[in-house]
Parts: sequence; C-alpha cells; structure tokens
Amino acid sequence: MNKEIKNTDKSSITVTKTDAEWQAELTDEEFHVCRKKGTEHPYTGTLLNNETVGVYHCKCCGSALFTSDSKFNSGCGWPSFDKEIKSGAVVYTEDSSLAMQRIEVTCSNCDSHLGHVFPDGPTETGQRFCINSISMGFNANSKD
Repeated sequence: MNKEIKNTDKSSITVTKTDAEWQAELTDEEFHVCRKKGTEHPYTGTLLNNETVGVYHCKCCGSALFTSDSKFNSGCGWPSFDKEIKSGAVVYTEDSSLAMQRIEVTCSNCDSHLGHVFPDGPTETGQRFCINSISMGFNANSKD
C-alpha cells in the first residue's frame, strides 16, 4: 500500500442503509457502481471534462470529496484528482479483485465506492485518484 495512504478506518461511516433503501434512491447504474463496486465505462462520465470551479461530492450522501483545484486530465477516461478535499474524506482499502493489486477509495461517510487511487500522479502528491463520475455530484463555485 502507498506509504502516504493513512485512512483505512471505516468507523467514521455514519450513513447506513439497506440495499433496498439505496436502490430506491439511486438509478440502477448508480447503485451498481456506488454500492456494488462497479465501474462506469471510460470516457462516458459526465464529470470527466468538467472544468468549472467547485467541489465534487459523494452521490450517495453529499459529503465533500475533492475540489476542482485538485482535478487534472490524466487521460485514463475517468475524472482524476491528486488529493482528497481534506484528510479523512475517503477511506483506502486494498483491492485484489480482477487479478490486480489496487487501492479502492470509498466515501468515509457512507462507504460508497468511488474508484481507486494509484501512485503515479503528476503532482507533488504522486497520487492519481481515478474516480467514477457517477459516484459524484458537483457544486459549482463551492468551497466545501
């Protein structure tokens, strides 16, 4: 695991719902990605090319996750960020699915699957958070 990754504690999760409750609130695709750890197809997300100033938040609970200041174009097909909005906004979990070693990123408030973080980012953080657009909402001109 990347030595910079600190928050693996899921005790901060305060929003808990049953699958039936989540299914009633989310579209089928949102449910698949956010609650069942799916992945949207690359280059299809509505937030991929968003260049508006603001804050990206969790689709499921509204918690602030990333700012537009930390977003960059990685060319990977999903919105990419070099850091979370504040320490503890996301939880990191080792993920060995699909015969790969990765670090899954979930919302620290509701455990919604967001995407993965990789240690190949182009900025001083060295991190590339590769996040599903469908896992997030966006508030323009917001600070948090």
